[in-house]
Amino acid sequence: MAHSIKNLLTTARQKLADSSSARFDAEILMTHVLESSRSFLYANPELELPHKRAETFKKLIKQRALGQPIAYLTESSEFWSLRLKVSPAVLIPRSDTELLVEAALKKIPSEADWRIADLGTGSGAVALALATERKKCDIHATDISEAAIEIARENADRLDLGRVRFHWGSWNEPLSGKFHLLVSNPPYVDAEDPHLNQGDLRFEPHSALTPGRDGLCAIKKISQLAPSMLLEGGWLMFEHGWQQGPACREILHTASFINVETLHDLQGHERVTIGEKA
Repeated sequence: MAHSIKNLLTTARQKLADSSSARFDAEILMTHVLESSRSFLYANPELELPHKRAETFKKLIKQRALGQPIAYLTESSEFWSLRLKVSPAVLIPRSDTELLVEAALKKIPSEADWRIADLGTGSGAVALALATERKKCDIHATDISEAAIEIARENADRLDLGRVRFHWGSWNEPLSGKFHLLVSNPPYVDAEDPHLNQGDLRFEPHSALTPGRDGLCAIKKISQLAPSMLLEGGWLMFEHGWQQGPACREILHTASFINVETLHDLQGHERVTIGEKA
């Protein structure tokens, strides 16, 4: 059967032979097309797909062979056990960013009703993860991309987290009042970094990856804005590149933050830097 699950997956793996994850990618795209689990594929290898679904699968495999990220092809990604909608308008949430959520949760008391802002929210991943864990907090999120804000709102509605408020605008511009905590996963890759032309990064929104020639530009701006936004004793924390820890600590010290420290990701790399408003 030309359109059986087994035959389609075999052909797909051949077309994706240059990828180290060819089998996994093919199976994930098949489950997306069939709206099924991977176990369903293993249990029904001879099942023949309707022509339309088979053609959809072949098209997705062709796009994947050209490098399109799996998350964009399936329009979904998992973060903090949340299934989020993603598109080329937003970064694909990554496990490294969960360290930012962990750092925030260590500072927020379990029953706190803090005001929290996520600056540059993208898909809403960090803001929504915090909302699931700290249900009494008043959480706001901003993004300069109107398309990103729409996706974040859609994710919030799907997860029944409509209390998170999303604002269209640059960093703090749409916000008012003081906050207990500011979090951000800003663009921090130098514009000349060759990694921008590799892998999934080729397809992700350029402005969400790099602020320009100075990869620390956005972090500097956020750090300068933060003191006027934070209550006394409030916290600023942000993700950054694995080699940027020393520079980020210096930026926070220059902005008069105290108790500055950098946290390490699972690979042992410096990944999140935090500071307290004096």
